Amino acid sequence: MKAICVFAGANPGTRPHFADTARTMGEALARRGITLVFGGGRVGLMGAVSQGARTAGGTVVGVIPAALQRKELAYDRGELSELIVVRSMHERKATMAGLADGFAALPGGFGTFEEICEMITWAQLGIHRKPCGLVNVDGYFDGLSQQFDRAVADGLLRADHRGLVIAEPDPEHLLDRMQSWQPSPLEFQLDWSNT
Repeated sequence: MKAICVFAGANPGTRPHFADTARTMGEALARRGITLVFGGGRVGLMGAVSQGARTAGGTVVGVIPAALQRKELAYDRGELSELIVVRSMHERKATMAGLADGFAALPGGFGTFEEICEMITWAQLGIHRKPCGLVNVDGYFDGLSQQFDRAVADGLLRADHRGLVIAEPDPEHLLDRMQSWQPSPLEFQLDWSNT
C-alpha cells in the first residue's frame, strides 16, 4: 500500500485520547512509508492525523473544496507535500478515492460516517477493491459495528459483505490488517467505466 485515505472529524472531540490516536495514526503511516491522504484541514482530528504524519517526516496530501478552505483552516500549499483544491464535496471524495490504496476512519461526525460508509459501499459494488478500516479507539465505532451486525442478522446485509469492514482499536494493528487484506471474489462484475 502506497497511500491510505484517512477520514476524521473536523472537531477534536472531548476525549484527549482521540487526538493522541489520530497523531499516532499519522506517525504510523509515515514510519511505513505510506502517504496520508486526508481532508486538507488543520483543525480537529483531521489536523491531528496530518500533524502526526508531517512531524514524522511522512508524505501528506490534502484534498479540500474551495468553500471549506477558510472554515477548516486549510494548510497552505507549502505546508503539505501537496494540497489539492477542488470544487465540491463529491469531487473531494472522488479525488481522495483515486489517490488511495485503502481507507480508514478515525472518530468523527456525520461527514466521517458518510465518507467511510460510501467507500465500504463502493467496495461492495466492486467500484474499488481496497480495504476499509475503522480505528475503533475507546469503542467509538462499537455502535456502528453493531448496526452492521444487525443488518446481517435481519437479512439486509450479506455476511461476506460485512467482512469488508476491518476494525481495530490500535492504528498499528489496523494498518497490519489492511496491508494483509485480500478482497473476496465478486459475485458479479459490473462495468463502471461506462457510467
